[in-house]
Amino acid sequence: MPHSALQAAPYKKSLYATLSAVLLLSTVSCVSTTSLTPKDATLKTADYCLSSHNIESQAQTADDKAQSVQQRAMNCMLNELQTYQQKDMSARQQYFAYKAQAWLNYATHKDSMNSRSDAAVQAAQAAETILQALKNNKVEALELIEDIPSTSTLMRPDLWATLNALKDSGGIVNAPREMAFSEVALIWAATDHCERGAKSSNSHFRMADRWLEQAREAFVNAHDSKTNVALEALIVRYYEAYAPLDSSDDSCNGQALTTIDKK
Repeated sequence: MPHSALQAAPYKKSLYATLSAVLLLSTVSCVSTTSLTPKDATLKTADYCLSSHNIESQAQTADDKAQSVQQRAMNCMLNELQTYQQKDMSARQQYFAYKAQAWLNYATHKDSMNSRSDAAVQAAQAAETILQALKNNKVEALELIEDIPSTSTLMRPDLWATLNALKDSGGIVNAPREMAFSEVALIWAATDHCERGAKSSNSHFRMADRWLEQAREAFVNAHDSKTNVALEALIVRYYEAYAPLDSSDDSCNGQALTTIDKK
């Protein structure tokens, strides 16, 4: 299958393992001074944490209070999400819980870099939307294939094709975590590419590629040859639809993603 000009170069496994642990799998145990102003801080500790007044009472300024609330809320959200990541939950619940975790890790990283873009706010809001749906038993209302947000764009159409073909084929049953992490990594990578160029984004594209390799392998091992051939054909069809959408001017303005009827 053809690849975008952004095809990731070979990389050392040790580097991938370190990046994965730091950027996606780690919990938000500590958040440095955030870039969120009071008007940007949308998360409330009272919604996710017990004894939230203890945190709020420690704030000395309006900015400090907003930062403390945001940090505490994200930590508590991660704790809540663990409930829905357990094996006794449905594959859909697990997938979205892991996706919310990845969004929170993304938001934390952007804040730690003192990013002034909207990406951190959008990531936190995406995580909050998912958690509320999980808590209210409305996860079925969440779309599996969502448009790329305005702070990112479609790059690596080959990876997006694999991701959405796996979704359409029930792949979240076999690899809910890997598929969730790969999707956010793809969005994260394109945002970094638009903001700072390929040198900054390559590690995230490599992570997305590795997560998808694992998801695809899990799917193949769980199905017969006829189903796997159908998956490959669907990937090709998705690639043909997404390749013309590959951002050629390296600008991030979002992207609507079409779904393809399986034949």
